Amino acid sequence: MSIETISILVLFISFMGLLAYGVPVAYAIGISTTITLLINIAYMPATTTVSQRMTTGIDNFALLAIPFFILAGEIMNRGGIANRLIDFAKSLIGSLPGGLAYVNIISAMLFGAISGSAIAAASAIGSTLTEKMANDGYPREFSAAVNISSSTTGLLIPPSNVLIIFALASGGTASVAALFIAGYIPGILVGLAIMLMVYFYARKKGLPKEERVSFKKLFHDFKNAILSLTLLVIVVGGIVAGIFTATEAAAIAVVYAVLLGFVNKELKFSDFRPILLRSAKTTAIVMFLISTSMAMSWLFSFESIPQSLTGFLLESVKNPLLVLLFINITLLVVGTFMDMTPAVLIFTPIFLPVVMALGMHPVQFGMVIVLNLCIGVCTPPVGTLLFVGSGVAKVPVTKVIKPLLPLLAAMTTVLLILTYIPELSLWLPRAFGLID
Repeated sequence: MSIETISILVLFISFMGLLAYGVPVAYAIGISTTITLLINIAYMPATTTVSQRMTTGIDNFALLAIPFFILAGEIMNRGGIANRLIDFAKSLIGSLPGGLAYVNIISAMLFGAISGSAIAAASAIGSTLTEKMANDGYPREFSAAVNISSSTTGLLIPPSNVLIIFALASGGTASVAALFIAGYIPGILVGLAIMLMVYFYARKKGLPKEERVSFKKLFHDFKNAILSLTLLVIVVGGIVAGIFTATEAAAIAVVYAVLLGFVNKELKFSDFRPILLRSAKTTAIVMFLISTSMAMSWLFSFESIPQSLTGFLLESVKNPLLVLLFINITLLVVGTFMDMTPAVLIFTPIFLPVVMALGMHPVQFGMVIVLNLCIGVCTPPVGTLLFVGSGVAKVPVTKVIKPLLPLLAAMTTVLLILTYIPELSLWLPRAFGLID
């Protein structure tokens, strides 16, 4: 058995063993990487190498966008933006049967897109709507399932931190601007697929609807939400037009969010201390995950794992459709026990060469891998959104699983459509001249 094969086995066994023992993902990644490099100790100091790769892995200007977007999301969450978006969505679509469920979906899509955080969307929208939905006769577990699944759309619709991370992991083959503009159609498709499931459920259960509002009320709620929605135009439009980079756009988002909070009179100077503390903690966690994941990604490259896997898959499985299906299944399984950030950083270098050899564009693969992992964060045992959404709705996780399954099936259907129809991911970037 070659040293490369032994290294791969040691890496896989140690990593899975540490996860099974309950070690946090970031530590499991760093420890398993170090243990694997100890096999090569004769010509490589393991601890020094891991430390260097962790440091150089986050020494990237594009990553500065992440703490800024995190800070902007915290400010927006505190500044009452969620309530304005909910009021607008309620006026827009609340008169349909099961109207509050549609309101939840649209509000989560809008707020998730503005804040760039699925957890922020699930917390802000869920805490506001769940009680009202329960009072109107909606089952709490159903409300939680809708909130959990719809909150993932903000990870596809820009600005999205995970798309920035994919751009980094792709080694420059996919730009942030192209990924941002590509995310609109997949994100909207996911939202529409969840709405379709809600429609059937609402008809079956006879869910109530809100009163139809006047055009004057609709215009009033739109006017209250327009300043929040303008942020999307500024950030994404500025990046696509080449006016500023993603990092500069994130800094502008922070300034805009602060000004908007004061204009709406829902943000005070005393709010900044808890906002900055929460942002700093979240940033530290994300950056530590990124640094250890980058060390493991370097190890994959060092051991030539991507090249070996590409050759094996293309030689063993002759049908490209089956190769893509295998990759999707693998990513779906990975998403059930690994956070999105390390999963993107670890598996992008492994699978990107495979899909590119099959003719898939890196931007399309970005949509596919992110949607795979969006499904993962909704599923046990490590589904962050599952636990956040259940906690907000005050309902046990076990009761949420049943109503969540049809919504996950709808998301999986969209995933397969995106996998096999490239233009759904590539049409907008091509229309804007961001890709060939």
